[in-house]
Amino acid sequence: MGPGEPPGAMLRVEVTWAPAPHDVRRIRLSLPAGSTAAQALAASGLLADFPELAHAPMGVWGRACTPDQLLRDLDRVELYRSLTVDPKEARRLRHGQRGRGRQRAGG
Repeated sequence: MGPGEPPGAMLRVEVTWAPAPHDVRRIRLSLPAGSTAAQALAASGLLADFPELAHAPMGVWGRACTPDQLLRDLDRVELYRSLTVDPKEARRLRHGQRGRGRQRAGG
């Protein structure tokens, strides 16, 4: 329990996971005050379908956190997938494709 929270206080939190692009799982939970990100993950039920999430990087509202991060009311716990392509490489490839398209159109 955090300072100033009454005994028995509950937190409203959301756990989000996107196993694939355009496939987002959002689980809303009520947890006792003093709960951690790991406890929210366990309570979400996602580990039953995705056991690999036990070791996934996580964050709260876009900021990396450790599993023992204490949560506050209305926090969103996010679980992150590993990158399949380096973002700089993906940008370079997209830029290269646009450049070739312009050359064809103008040439």
